[in-house]
Amino acid sequence: MTETSTIAAARAADAEVIGSAVAAAGQGMIDRETVAEVVVLCAVAGEHLLVVGAPGTAKSEAVRRIAGQLGGRYFEYLLGRFTEPNELFGPVDLRQLREGRVEFETAGMLPEAEIAFLDEVFLGSTAVLNTLLGLLNERVFRRGRTVLHSPLRVCVGAANHLPDDPALAAFADRFLARVFVEPVADARLEELLEAGRRPATAPLHTPAPPHPLDLADPTDPTAPADRLAALDRLAAAARACDLDEVTPLVAAALRRLRAAGVPISDRRAVRSQKLVAAAAVLDGRTTASARDLWVLPLVAPTADAQAQARDTLADLVEKAANRSLVHAAEELSRSSAARAERLVRTGTALLAAHRTLPEGRDSRLRLEAALREIDAGFDPADLSGALAGIRAELVAAVAPS
Repeated sequence: MTETSTIAAARAADAEVIGSAVAAAGQGMIDRETVAEVVVLCAVAGEHLLVVGAPGTAKSEAVRRIAGQLGGRYFEYLLGRFTEPNELFGPVDLRQLREGRVEFETAGMLPEAEIAFLDEVFLGSTAVLNTLLGLLNERVFRRGRTVLHSPLRVCVGAANHLPDDPALAAFADRFLARVFVEPVADARLEELLEAGRRPATAPLHTPAPPHPLDLADPTDPTAPADRLAALDRLAAAARACDLDEVTPLVAAALRRLRAAGVPISDRRAVRSQKLVAAAAVLDGRTTASARDLWVLPLVAPTADAQAQARDTLADLVEKAANRSLVHAAEELSRSSAARAERLVRTGTALLAAHRTLPEGRDSRLRLEAALREIDAGFDPADLSGALAGIRAELVAAVAPS
């Protein structure tokens, strides 16, 4: 095996580790897997995510779950009009102040977090948002004489709606990717109610906020201690990802979006390449391709613009898919390839669960539902090898004994 193929195999293994973490985070969540997956995409890309949706749509739960799977220091805070900068960034160091130096105690605060979630992010005061802007932009915290290089991989901001105030536009633009969430569809209400009856998962480690939560559980064999390290290796691989082949396609896609009236600034156009590169390495590759173009609607600024972007780019993303981020790739591309990847993942998980459960009608019905979805969406001649294999296993599992 050559050095290049060894490196590629190592990155593919890292992508598999992170893909498993994403899948674990999505268990028990209804229609919020995309949020968790885009958090990972942004962490690898080195960008930030804005999640917009009505109260009670499990925005914070999705972020907490993926943060818990990745491990590391997690900071969460609900901002308000009267939130003081010290509540996020730390208080003045009184010992230093007595000696005439204005420095800040950042231990356990946002500047030292690796994953952060800021709810109602646009309600922060000017002082909070100005300080936060520098931290998000440069990953450097500067206040008084304190200068700290932050380990922040990704900051997720949440809001009930996009701000109307033009003064907030520059701050909002720091969140490259945007996910818009709606209440769970009526067709899935039974699943939602069933999930809501299940006992809540015990928290891994929950000291009182606002201090960061170290969410890695060293006693849990399914939560490897090196997941954050794998994320960092993938981020480094994304920075080195070969984009030459896909650049003309990205340019063509951006031209189409602008022609369709979707506002894409030069800055967002350039930074969209980081999402493309992140998608490639999370799919186990070191060279980006048309398979990764599904990320482009994420940079559209509104829900309507994202829907328009999906329609405008439909033919360019018809082969888009991602083995680690199956739900996000399918939702943003609507491609049959992405749907096939998601069905392979779903079928594999259902079969594994079925084998460990007592024989029962509930388990069998879920297997039959997955089988029906495969048969409704694909002609037998069009099934990929992986999906054909899963279908055969599902048929055997539901056959009368």
